[in-house]
Amino acid sequence: MPRRCSIMLSLFVLLCWTPPAGAQQPAANALSASEAADGWILLFDGRTLSGLLPTGDADWKVEDGTITATMGTGFLATPRPYENFEFKTEVWIDQTANSGVFFRCGEGNPGARTCYEANIFDTHAEWPTGSINNLKTSKPNTPDTIGKWNTFEILANGNHLTIKVNGQTTADVQDERLSSGTIALQEGGGGGMGLVRFRNVKVRPR
Repeated sequence: MPRRCSIMLSLFVLLCWTPPAGAQQPAANALSASEAADGWILLFDGRTLSGLLPTGDADWKVEDGTITATMGTGFLATPRPYENFEFKTEVWIDQTANSGVFFRCGEGNPGARTCYEANIFDTHAEWPTGSINNLKTSKPNTPDTIGKWNTFEILANGNHLTIKVNGQTTADVQDERLSSGTIALQEGGGGGMGLVRFRNVKVRPR
């Protein structure tokens, strides 16, 4: 076959070929068929904050299919508690943002005494991103998460707590203090306000 015809045929194949259904990425802020079958629950539909309870004065809003905040201090919490679960989300932060995912939160506003905090704040001196505050630091393996999308996962199984950032385990510890409670997204921890975005926010009770 002449070289020119071979090149044209290759281009035709590339343009016309589509991956099999199983290889396609699920839509943003949606559950794949396998996730739904496995019992995952979607906490954010990409359009509204319905089903998440705000506290504080953070300027939570939906922007470009993300949960976004830029200023203020506060939380968006699930209305129901979770005991043993897997949680996953994608998060984007800027240099000044101090955020986190609080979990097993007791009654009242989320806080350090009533919740575990999986921190999202790269420059924190003691408990940088991927740490469980006051329990297990991610140092010396703290990931670099500034200015890009990152995956963030929490596994809570009895007293065993695990945090993963971009697939890397950053904290793995056992603690008996809290056994059940709500899950809450944070903006403005310690006065460290900045741009934080969340998308694909999901939980699977175990």
